[in-house]
Amino acid sequence: MESATVREAVADAHRREWARVLAATVRVARDLDLAEECVQDAYVAAMDAWLRQGVPANPGAWLTVAAQRRAINAHKRAATLRSKLPLLVVPDAEEPEEPEEPDEIPDDRLRLVFTCCHPALAREAQLAITLRLVCGLTTAEIARAFLVSEPTMAARVTRAKKKIAAAAIPYRVPPLEDLPDRLDAVLTVVHLVFTTGHAAPTGPELLRPDLVERALDLARTLCALMPDEREAQGLLALMLLHDARRATRVAADGRLLLLEEQDRTRWDAAQIAEGLRLVRACLRGGRPGRFALQAAIAAVYTEAPTYADTDWHQLRGLYDLLLAAWPSPVVALNRAVVVAMADGPAAALPLLDALAEDPRLVAYHYLPAARADLLRRLGRHAEAEDAYRAAIALCDNAVERAFLHSRLDGSGARP
Repeated sequence: MESATVREAVADAHRREWARVLAATVRVARDLDLAEECVQDAYVAAMDAWLRQGVPANPGAWLTVAAQRRAINAHKRAATLRSKLPLLVVPDAEEPEEPEEPDEIPDDRLRLVFTCCHPALAREAQLAITLRLVCGLTTAEIARAFLVSEPTMAARVTRAKKKIAAAAIPYRVPPLEDLPDRLDAVLTVVHLVFTTGHAAPTGPELLRPDLVERALDLARTLCALMPDEREAQGLLALMLLHDARRATRVAADGRLLLLEEQDRTRWDAAQIAEGLRLVRACLRGGRPGRFALQAAIAAVYTEAPTYADTDWHQLRGLYDLLLAAWPSPVVALNRAVVVAMADGPAAALPLLDALAEDPRLVAYHYLPAARADLLRRLGRHAEAEDAYRAAIALCDNAVERAFLHSRLDGSGARP
């Protein structure tokens, strides 16, 4: 078989199967570092084996068995070492189970998410280790997403793994009575997996469909586990409504398409219908949470027949509620963009100027990009050009950077 074909097959299996393979291997290895090492070795072994034998019909199952066998062998070697060094008083570990085909229910990936989201870990550590283990992102990619240095992020991930081992955090979905206390953290990380795939922070492509699909699978499993949790329904609705536009977000020539340019007839009608049904369900009975409110915002955009028909005043009201429920600078930025549409760019520009003082947004390229657009609309072209250059300098996604260049060099800052 051609080496290029095998390399692509291994890369595709990494995108699609990493979390499933790692989660199934953790169950055997009982140690995150060992499991991650065994999975990495399995992917390396796949390159040679698949060149000789061909790509298997089920790459994920092949990789899972290979990684689990490596974990079993590692435990056997450790047991042999202990038996030959009796002065080392170390309790014998139980013999690990034999490798098995990855099962679908219960979802090993969800067990891994709950392990990463244990309350013994700080929220930043929960998010970082989830991106590393569940998404398979490199430490450098995670560091860019969190706007910190790579050594800082590496230390954060390492501390989280050590904390999981030292605290003997179990690899399982907690009992039903403990689920509500863990729900917000789990929903947060599933949403982070989705946003990382919906608008990739780095790389040549705008989308990472493997991460989007992984997040949707996890959200559906959560809804099945907790059918009465409105925030779980809200998160699934939010992701469905955003992902329904997937086919229209990038033009055939690779150009980024803004919402007003997208062909709404090509949006996924089935996903929209499901998302809107979930929005109605999660808004019933009591004050909605942050995911339900974000889903309601997505529904307003989706239900408008055209971009010009968007109800900007309703959106501003929903963003007011969301900002009260979740005082995030990113929410404030999105609200300012809506204010610009409802009341004009002059009303929104002071809001963006105030956000520029927030250190959490100092490397967030969407802030100078939004400011550039408002300045362009106000006819302040020289300032708009400076803002576009600032956004380009901060943007690591090739599709978004090309769009910002087009605004700067073409019809953007100087219409």
